[in-house]
This record gives sequence, C-alpha cells and structure tokens, in this order.
Amino acid sequence: MIYFTELEDLPTYDAKGEYLGKLIDLGVDPSQNALRVASYLVRTPGKSTLCITHEQMQSVSVRAAQTSVPAVQIRCYAPDEGLLRVKKDVLDQQIIDVNNRKVERVNDVDLDIEPTDGHTELRLLAVNVGWSAGIRRLLQGVLAKHTIRALSGFATPRTIPWEFVNLIESDPARRVKLRISYDRLAKLHPADVADILEELSHAEQKAVIESLDEETAAEVISEIPTKMQAALLESIQPEKAADIVEEMAPDEAADVLQEMQPEASAVVLADMDKEEAHEVRSLLGYEENTAGALMNTEYIVLGETALVADAIESLRHFEGPIETIHMIHLISFGGALAGVVPLGRILLADANTPLKELCNDPMISVEARADEKEAVYLFHKYNLVSLPVVGDEGRLLGVVSADDVLEVVVHRR
Repeated sequence: MIYFTELEDLPTYDAKGEYLGKLIDLGVDPSQNALRVASYLVRTPGKSTLCITHEQMQSVSVRAAQTSVPAVQIRCYAPDEGLLRVKKDVLDQQIIDVNNRKVERVNDVDLDIEPTDGHTELRLLAVNVGWSAGIRRLLQGVLAKHTIRALSGFATPRTIPWEFVNLIESDPARRVKLRISYDRLAKLHPADVADILEELSHAEQKAVIESLDEETAAEVISEIPTKMQAALLESIQPEKAADIVEEMAPDEAADVLQEMQPEASAVVLADMDKEEAHEVRSLLGYEENTAGALMNTEYIVLGETALVADAIESLRHFEGPIETIHMIHLISFGGALAGVVPLGRILLADANTPLKELCNDPMISVEARADEKEAVYLFHKYNLVSLPVVGDEGRLLGVVSADDVLEVVVHRR
C-alpha cells in the first residue's frame, strides 16, 4: 500500500530517463472506473502541467515514477470537470461516513500498487480520516518517508473504504458529472442524516438535500430545527422545495412555511398540488402555539355506523404515513366527533362488530383554539397516543399525535 502524501511531489521520468517534473495530483474518472487512477498530473520545471494516462505509467514507488513512453507522447493537461482529482477534490474535504453516521475530514488517501499488463496501476482503497494520516501530512518533507511511516504506525489508522465514500459536492452539475452516489446515505435513518446535516455548512446541506429523492428529503428535513428547514427550502429551486413540502406531514409543512419568508412561502404553496396546498393553508390559519396549529390533518375517519370491516378496509387504502395512525375516528352525519376507536380493539374484534361498541370512554378531545399546553396536559393526564382536535359544534378538524407533543415538550426545555 502507498499513500497519496508519499506520492505528492514525486519525481517523474519518461521512458528515456529524462526528468519530466513533480507529481502534483492523481485523477479518477468515475464514469470509467471509480477505483482506478486514470491519470497522473505532473508539474514541469517550466510550470506547465502534463497528463500521463494510466496506460503510459510504467512504474510508481515512494522514490520515483517512470512512464513507458517518451515525453513527446505525453499531452498537456486540459481541465476536465468529469475528472475527480485526489488532491483538489478529495484531500481536506468533508465526507459522510455512512457506517459511523458522521462527517469526517479526509487527511490522506490509501492506494494499492497493482502490476497490470506490463505496467503499473494505482487502485484507490480508502480515505484515511485518522491521526496516522494527520501525522504523515504534518511530517511530509521534514523526515524521510520510511521514518514517517514508522512514526505514523503508532497511531491507530481510521479509514473508510473508497466504495463507501460519499463526497459532499456543493455544485449539482459537477456532482452529476462525477457520478457520486448518495444511495447509501438515503438508506440511513432520517434522524441520522439530520445529525449529519447539522455538522455541514449551508452549501453542503443544500447539496445533500438536493441529492435525495423528495420523500427521503422530507423525512430528513422533518428531523432538523424549523429555522434550518426554512433556510434549506428557501435555498433550493421552488419546484423541488414544493415537492419536498408535499411529502411532509401537513402540520410540519405549515410550521416550516410559516418560518419562511412570506414571498418564498407563497411561491412554494403556488407550486404545490392544490389538495396538499389547501390542507396546509387551512393549518396556517390557526394561531401559533394553539392545538389547531399543532394538529395533523392526515387521519382516518368513518361514519358512526361503520363496522370493523370498514375500518380494516380504510386502513388498507390509507395513503398517509400508516405509522401515525393509532385510532379510527367516528363522526356523526353532521361532522361532529362521535367516537374514537383504538386499533388494538379493532384487530381483536369480529369483522361485523359496530365500531361504536369499541369506542374509548370517556372520549377526550381538545378545541382548536386551545393553548398547546392544554394538549400536552391531556396527553400526560390520560396517557394518550393521539388527541382529536375539534372546532365549532364539535366538528373534527384534525389530530395531535404523541410526537407532536414531544416536540413541544423538548423545545420548552
């Protein structure tokens, strides 16, 4: 194994033994082979930059590099945005360690020297984020390379395999060209991705959110503070922001839109689907810190004459997040709340049992205009997992869930 820090400024010679210059960077072409060094950039004494292809490189060691072709066959380097450069694009950059769910800074890159068809190729093994790499960086050029290796060996190396690396690239166009995959990042729990986001700069946060699909982005954004949510949504394209907000729970969507600048909020609402936008607008009409502002409008409601079979059928066709459903709500012909049925009772009952027979007694609800403190009090007093919110004449307007109340309690602390 060899490290990039040992290759930087490496003297490079052509096939005739003539001095070309010093190695200044390595290039990887992800579109061709994401693990192979595709080109070697060499700075000549005249300050021009040569680009030696991997086929032209005869041998590489910690002492020198030598090509298999004479200098006249080596072309000058032309900037290529599709090329990932180890020093320019990777070294000292922040990456996401998906295994440890944290952000790290790259101190070095580990490479493997591999003989191939009569010449040498370098393969990328891992990025090094530990103290051993930091020691090599610090002492490079001060002590002999073998001495630096010995000293850095006393520190435990910390590496991330190259194929697991998620570089944080703030330029979407360049990120596409480099084909940097965020698939592994999207598989993390949204709360873990949210923790990662909070360690990044705003530009890097924006790059990560833009790399995720709308559903995953909505789940992640829901886990970060509302002010950060608003700043992120204001910084991306309104169409993308609208798609993300549509995937959020209506109460969370209303909270973040209320935090955004009025102009930005209006643009996002205009780009949203009409039905989702209507739900959010209805929540925006409630005063802050009231039960109405806290409630969610995604719930299951049936007529008071419905049976257990009807409830099961409605669960099968529910399009919202099913993990938020703990109760089936019954309403009268006029729309007033008539009862609340826990899912557990429904699962244990016969299909032809009227839901009215399974209702909680007493039925607990809160008025939309009530202070959110009252909702918190009711959750605590009655050990609730959800709480219906009613308006005039007892009409069912929405439901406050336990996680909504938990957010209120946590923020108070």
